[in-house]
Amino acid sequence: MADVVRAALVQATWTGDTESMIAKHEEYARAAAAQGAKVIGFQEVFNAPYFCQVQEPEHYRWAEPVPDGPTVRRMQDLARETGMVIVVPVFEVEQSGFYYNTAAVIDADGTVLGAYRKHHIPQVKGFWEKYYFKPGNAGWPVFDTAVGKVGVYICYDRHFPEGWRQLGLNGAQLVYNPSATSRGLSAYLWQLEQPAAAVANEYFIAAINRVGVEEYGDNDFYGTSYFVDPRGQFVGEVASDSKEELVIRDLDFGMIDEVRQQWAFYRDRRPDAYDGLVQP
Repeated sequence: MADVVRAALVQATWTGDTESMIAKHEEYARAAAAQGAKVIGFQEVFNAPYFCQVQEPEHYRWAEPVPDGPTVRRMQDLARETGMVIVVPVFEVEQSGFYYNTAAVIDADGTVLGAYRKHHIPQVKGFWEKYYFKPGNAGWPVFDTAVGKVGVYICYDRHFPEGWRQLGLNGAQLVYNPSATSRGLSAYLWQLEQPAAAVANEYFIAAINRVGVEEYGDNDFYGTSYFVDPRGQFVGEVASDSKEELVIRDLDFGMIDEVRQQWAFYRDRRPDAYDGLVQP
C-alpha cells in the first residue's frame, strides 16, 4: 500500500432531483479517477437536498436501505468501474420508524465494508434533524480499505471531540467529514475545528460542505471544503465558497507516524483520569 494516497472530495450544488444529483457525482468520480484518485467522498445526504431546513413528513421519501438501497448499489458499480474507495452519505431507513443519517463505505472492488451512523443530532433553526434521524448506534467503525484505514464523522459530530478521538484509537488514517453547514451559523468554526481535530488525533481529515442556497430554506451553504494534514495544515487550497468543486490532493500517510513520534499525544493520554468525561 502506497504511503502517498491521492484522495478526492466533491462539494456540489443541489440539482433539483435525485437522478441528476447522482449522475453529477458519478461524473465527478470518473474525473477524479482519471486524475489518479483512489478514494473519494461526497457531502452529507449527497443524493438529496438538505431537507432538514423544514420539518415535513414528505421528506421521509428520501430515505432508503443501506446497503441494499438503489443509491448504494449504484455506487458499488461506480467503485468497481473506477477502482476507487467511495464514501456515500445517505438518509437511511433500517425499518419502519428507524431512520439514520448514514454514510456507507465502499471498497475499490465494490464491496460494502459497512456504514457509519451520525451520533450527534442537532435540533435548531434550519437544522431540524431530530425530526428525521435517530442517534447513531453503530459505534465508531474504521474501515480497512484499499487505500488504508478510513473513518467517517458527519457534520454536527465535528463539534464533539470524543468521536474524533475514538476514530483515532480505532486506527483511522483518513476521516471524511461530510457536512451541510451554512454561512451565518458556523463559518468561523469551519476552518478551526477540523484542523484542531487533525492535530489532536494525528490523522488526515477531508472536510466537505455543500454549496449554495436550496429550495427548502435560506441556509447559504458556503463550501470551502478542504483536506487537512496531521499537523493541522491545509493540503493545497481550500475550495470555493460559492461554486461546486472537485478537490483532489495527495496525502502522505507517512506523515502520521512522523507526527505521532514527534508529538506523542497517544503515548501521553490519561484514560485512567477521564472517568468524569462520560458521566451524564
